Amino acid sequence: MTIYRGRFAPTPSGPLHFGSIVAAVGSFLDARSRGGTWLVRIDDLDPPRTLPGAADTILRCLDAFGMHWDGTVVYQSLRNDAYHAALHQLRQSGRTYPCACSRKEISDAGLAGVEGAVYPGTCRKGLAARREARALRVRTDGAVIEFDDGLQGHVRQDLLAEIGDFVVYRADHVFAYHLACAVDDAEQGITDIVRGADLIASTPRQIHLQKLLALPTPTYLHLPAAVNGAGEKLSKQTRAHAVDLSHPAATLDRVLRILGHAPPAGLAGAGVAGLWQWAVKNWQRERLPRARTIAVTES
Repeated sequence: MTIYRGRFAPTPSGPLHFGSIVAAVGSFLDARSRGGTWLVRIDDLDPPRTLPGAADTILRCLDAFGMHWDGTVVYQSLRNDAYHAALHQLRQSGRTYPCACSRKEISDAGLAGVEGAVYPGTCRKGLAARREARALRVRTDGAVIEFDDGLQGHVRQDLLAEIGDFVVYRADHVFAYHLACAVDDAEQGITDIVRGADLIASTPRQIHLQKLLALPTPTYLHLPAAVNGAGEKLSKQTRAHAVDLSHPAATLDRVLRILGHAPPAGLAGAGVAGLWQWAVKNWQRERLPRARTIAVTES
């Protein structure tokens, strides 16, 4: 019988907001309800997106909510050797090529995909004269990725048509999130990934890299992503509020209700520990709302 290993992997671009807590609670409960391990990984690969002190703030927030992780926290910024080895494997197998295209050039090609402009393959046959590489891309020709999500159902993505060859390494020496994620999930033995549905379009790219690198593919469950009244995902860019640590039990109660697990009236005043005890015992995937987004009002 496979031992459940889950993880929560926030980017330290700022403190956790309500949407982050929704994802963390879902991930934590899915692991704990199955007697599994729950790990925390800090996705601090990209220096411009990393706010000093944010990682510690995130860990204090999880602790305040009673989401105590197993083992040692992993920081992606310290794992470049592992990513370099994976990139070398891809290059040796002829799966990558250098690309000189700018974002504007790609956008000007006019091919719309599921996450912005589709890369048109300009540099697939080699760099044009006097052009310098800006990135390394991985080939996606013929890659149609399909998987059954634990909540969202069957997902199918034609990578070449909907995404295009995607970046795995940038000229500023930063490894791409998708490569790091595939490598780290395999090394940590992650069996189940529970996260927000805003990342569901990214999953096929990670599965593609898992296949190319002969890594195992976890099972996936994408929870509804919390959005504001304008339909925008709660994030630093949409000025989402940092979660209030002064009333964690009230926030946890609200998150459980949003996730279809309303605590009974008798638990009013039970505190964080009482809510977790009930939630772990009563967690059922079948009760989760089958939606890509859930609108919430920030207090």
